[in-house]
Amino acid sequence: MKGKKILALLIALLVAVSMTACGSSGGTSEKKEGTSKESAASFDDMVKKAKGTTVTFYGWGGDDLLNSWLDDYFAPRMQKKYGIKMKRVPMNIEDILSQLSGEKQSGKKKSDIDMIWINGENFKTARENGFLYGPFLDKLPNYGKYYNAKDRENNYDFSYPIKGYEAPYGKAQVVFEVDRAKVKSVPTDTKAFAEFVKKNPGKVTYPAPPDFTGSVFVRNVIYDICGYKQFQNMKADKETVRKAVEPAMKYLKSLNPYLWNKGKTFPESSQKADKMFADGETIFRVTYDAYDISKYIENGTFPKTADSFQFKKGTIGNTNYMAIAKNSGNVAGAMVAINEMMSPEVQLNRYEKLHTVPVTDNSKLSKAQKDAFAKVDLGKGTIPQAQLLSKRLPEMPSALVPIIEEIWEEEVAGK
Repeated sequence: MKGKKILALLIALLVAVSMTACGSSGGTSEKKEGTSKESAASFDDMVKKAKGTTVTFYGWGGDDLLNSWLDDYFAPRMQKKYGIKMKRVPMNIEDILSQLSGEKQSGKKKSDIDMIWINGENFKTARENGFLYGPFLDKLPNYGKYYNAKDRENNYDFSYPIKGYEAPYGKAQVVFEVDRAKVKSVPTDTKAFAEFVKKNPGKVTYPAPPDFTGSVFVRNVIYDICGYKQFQNMKADKETVRKAVEPAMKYLKSLNPYLWNKGKTFPESSQKADKMFADGETIFRVTYDAYDISKYIENGTFPKTADSFQFKKGTIGNTNYMAIAKNSGNVAGAMVAINEMMSPEVQLNRYEKLHTVPVTDNSKLSKAQKDAFAKVDLGKGTIPQAQLLSKRLPEMPSALVPIIEEIWEEEVAGK
């Protein structure tokens, strides 16, 4: 959490210096950002302009299967179809934001970054500091053809207005997992989960926030105990939030004596927690990737008896997005690549190969396209897509997330 605060402060200071040095040219008005040559050009013109260029795609590189898919499927497709070379640059989003901030402060005219994998509070930070190009979403043909412009997740990212500054990339939704050979019945709410933890002392844990997965587990517990509607328009005031989440924090604190290492420490990352589950050290796993269990069963990482479940009231889901750096040297190429990533063909291939929940609107697909998506075998241990999405809960506003993480550190972890 301290690292996030330092990064946010650094970004604010650098942007302030940049705006002082550059005067009005450093402004972030949407009118100025939306009147570039790329915005005014037709999509066909962008395709022609992008031919023979390279597009850099910056984002978290910790998913080996996704990395392989981008390198072995999407990059060759872009080269063959458009003559565009895709260069994947693995980098944590905090470092991406820091780089964008440094480039802006130095007055660099062309960023090394074109496309960015982003969402949540990181999008809010990037947007408010003028790091992103746009609006561009409504200029992408595939968005108009295959997406519902009224869908909340195409308009709000963690309740923060998108306003065309990012395009949907993939959907995520929380599921819980156990080994059915060791667990006969799964908890369907937080009350039952407490009993589950007590019956299996030392065998349950979750990653420590601000790890992305650990943080959403805490928010899901809050929703189950406190409801979710009150948070959607809640003021980002720490004491207001503290009062609202108090019952959930007391609940989480009460679990500590029965958790792995008696709740004195928590796994520092979801990768560490996943390994503990795979090794049998723990019997419970939480993940944002609703269908990754099947690939882990298939490659032998998880036992064949691993299975997914949700709470009765539902689990949190969100969309992750693609954005473009404000000073990208290849806006046209980035827009062509993003448009292609949003195509039904590419989304279907991701669904088949990576089991990523597609972002296309099923009602806008042809019968043949619908049938192709319906035929995808999601593999063992997964929840059917219709059932999964029927229990999809909205994310909290991004401004509340770091506040909740701070409160968890103070009241649950006791740091």
